[in-house]
Amino acid sequence: MDRSQKTDAVAQLNAIFNEVGVVVVTRNLGLTVAQSTDLRTKMREAGAAYKVAKNRLAMRALKDTQYEGLSDLLTGPIALGYSEDPVAAAKAAVEFAKTNDKLEIVGGSMGGQMLDEAGVKALASMPSLDELRGTLIGLVNAPATKIARVVSEPANKLARVFGAYGAKEAA
Repeated sequence: MDRSQKTDAVAQLNAIFNEVGVVVVTRNLGLTVAQSTDLRTKMREAGAAYKVAKNRLAMRALKDTQYEGLSDLLTGPIALGYSEDPVAAAKAAVEFAKTNDKLEIVGGSMGGQMLDEAGVKALASMPSLDELRGTLIGLVNAPATKIARVVSEPANKLARVFGAYGAKEAA
């Protein structure tokens, strides 16, 4: 890479760090191209992204962002998983690491909060933003359906009684 490409890479990473909700640092020790492609696909499906970055360029990009504390984790062959959803990148990385021992979760950060490996795994076990929204909508919707059922039940019972009397008189 020449100097202008490095400057562009730092600017691009800095823009990413200023937009995302979570960054997960992974160490990929011997991942094949197929495995790396599979991981990227799973990240993309989860709404996250996965990028292999040079440590020095990533450290420069971290400066003046809320993820500045991650620079201590950037040693060896690392890659960064990130997403706007606070859970998506962590969940995808942890799920892939369970099936592939060549990917190691080093740590991460959610906003300004630094996370160690256990913290990233705990974050991955939480429901995603979409799952939480679905649960909230279900909770809000449940009382409305119960009210509708309570209001309509007496009328249904009355209709059944009249139907039974009608059937009794016809017989």
